[in-house]
Amino acid sequence: MESNFVDYVKICCRSGKGGRGSMHLRHVKYNPNGGPDGGDGGDGGSVFLRGNHNYWTLLHLKYQRHVFAQHGGNGGKDKCHGTKGKDEYVDVPCGTVVYDAETGKYVCDISYDGQVVCLLKGGRGGLGNFQFRSATNQAPRYAQPGEPMQEMTVILELKLLADVGLVGFPNAGKSTLLSALSSARPKIANYPFTTLEPSLGIVGYHDKQSFVMADIPGIIEGASEGKGLGLRFLRHIERNSLLLFMVPGDTDDIKREYEILLHELEAFNPEMLDKHRVLAITKCDLLDEELIDMLRETLPEGVQTVFISSVTGMGLEELKNVLWRELNSESNKLQTITAEDTLVHRDKDLTRFQLEMAAEGEDDEIVFIDEDDIEDIEDLDDFEYDEGS
Repeated sequence: MESNFVDYVKICCRSGKGGRGSMHLRHVKYNPNGGPDGGDGGDGGSVFLRGNHNYWTLLHLKYQRHVFAQHGGNGGKDKCHGTKGKDEYVDVPCGTVVYDAETGKYVCDISYDGQVVCLLKGGRGGLGNFQFRSATNQAPRYAQPGEPMQEMTVILELKLLADVGLVGFPNAGKSTLLSALSSARPKIANYPFTTLEPSLGIVGYHDKQSFVMADIPGIIEGASEGKGLGLRFLRHIERNSLLLFMVPGDTDDIKREYEILLHELEAFNPEMLDKHRVLAITKCDLLDEELIDMLRETLPEGVQTVFISSVTGMGLEELKNVLWRELNSESNKLQTITAEDTLVHRDKDLTRFQLEMAAEGEDDEIVFIDEDDIEDIEDLDDFEYDEGS
């Protein structure tokens, strides 16, 4: 069944071209030498991206592959100004990053609701011959053409905005924890890779406070080399200020699994290791107190650890308290403010992106379709008129 969660989309955008200025000389009864009265052309429409918190995927753009702004109108006689082309606004969810599909270069980032970014600016309208009149040239027989339109094929990539990101191997209990702490209802089953798309949940805390938790599909050793679901969904926790690592209590070597997860994060983006981390040992309802005490001696150092069970509720309140303290710690707040001011998006690796798009069936080539390919013969007025001919 086709998923409604779309976090990759490639669209073609085109701004409007500016209308041409009019080259017209006024000829009316009782005023045979009326002089120039050609009007200016109108500006072409621009293409804007706008953040909208009502969207949480790019599904609405999956089948809208072309976004064309309106061309500016041509100038007319009697100093009539051409109409301005209508701007096009593309609403995207907050957390959308835009790349140039041809080069993979980073273009812009839409991070909050109501944010507007001009993607392609429309062409300016050309000046009519009325603007070129002077004492020495009282009847100019030339006008300016409008500026050309701009075209760009862009990649829109969604990175979910959340406070806490869940990181773990498949079947580690991430979806179960999200369903236990929030009202989210992700798919839960007793087999690996049950979660195939990210999920968000709002975790309630004391005094009507809350924070957002993001669950992503599990990663395995070698994911950076394309094994399993790869590292595609890790970008959804790039913006999280806190990472919650989850390792089942019945694992043979908890420390080794934790180090494998750290290595895969480093292979994806080394800056993710700078985030605050908490380790949760899940499925502790299968362990007794003696075994838990033995496991404490083998835990990795330098990370706060909580033993939990999402089925029985063991340790969940303690986990919420730990997460809340980490989220509101002074060092975490300072790191978050610094990250927002100095957030650097790496250019897109087009080779890996094309493989991911091919796997999703989104690798179809998009071409521009222009109804104005055949220009009217009147466009010859755009060029300068040679008075000597």
